[in-house]
Amino acid sequence: MAGRKRSTPHPAETASATVRARGLLPSLSPAEQRVARVIIDEAATAARLTITDLAERAGSSETTVIRFCRAMGFAGYSDLRLTLAGEAGRAYDAADEPVGSDISESDDLAQVVKKIAFADARAVEETATQIDIAVLEQVVDLVAGARRVDIYGVGASAFVAMDFQQKLHRIGRIAYAWSDTHLALTSAALLDERDVAFGISHTGTTSDTIDAFAEAGRNGARTVALTNFPKAPITQVADLVLTTAARETTFRSGAMASRLAQLTVIDCVFVGVAQRTYSETRAALDVTYAAVRGRRIGADRGRG
Repeated sequence: MAGRKRSTPHPAETASATVRARGLLPSLSPAEQRVARVIIDEAATAARLTITDLAERAGSSETTVIRFCRAMGFAGYSDLRLTLAGEAGRAYDAADEPVGSDISESDDLAQVVKKIAFADARAVEETATQIDIAVLEQVVDLVAGARRVDIYGVGASAFVAMDFQQKLHRIGRIAYAWSDTHLALTSAALLDERDVAFGISHTGTTSDTIDAFAEAGRNGARTVALTNFPKAPITQVADLVLTTAARETTFRSGAMASRLAQLTVIDCVFVGVAQRTYSETRAALDVTYAAVRGRRIGADRGRG
């Protein structure tokens, strides 16, 4: 990876402060995390607090609040407070948002459905809002020009990797999705500068994905990471980083939200590639559709 200039998404102007704070949580100190939690859970209230009040509410210090502000990309607390105030004015109507983000033992099934639907919808919306378009364009360029694309992901991310592979295959792009560590490592060892490696990990800390991803980079492949946390370990071995903005909730219903957020980014990459190769894409889609059309019940298979 030496000698490469890595592009990582800076705090996007369009991303909300709460989204940015959630993304930074794992990389913050415990004291800074307490400040972040106040911002995430009580953004509208925090916008009205002085720096002293916020520090007291978080069980922290004014110095810690300033460090948190700088980690968020703000020059100081006044900038953060102004941003929170502006976002509070554009917030959803309280009647449209479930009270609290977690599912409690006392919630009835209707409340569970509402909270899950809310978390999923917000994950897609907030992910789309904070995508770094400049980085996305670079990723599209790499994938469109690649000899092949190897995609690494395990657990829930493996389903997203397979979806990406299937999409690329439908338009004639050579792509492979790997969830087995040994197969991923052996595949990564055969990549070179003509290829692209895509590492998908919600936390950005999954060693199986990171190891294969790093191996691909060592062999010359360009590497693209997709994670929810912009300072996660996987970003340290990536040329380009795309981020999601999914919330975690009780019983890991957030796992569904994280997949939807990842699929949103994958769709953006796929459509970008398809758009760059429009004629070839249309021809490939027509051919692949014709190949499977006869497998549908009631379809005309052309038999007498």
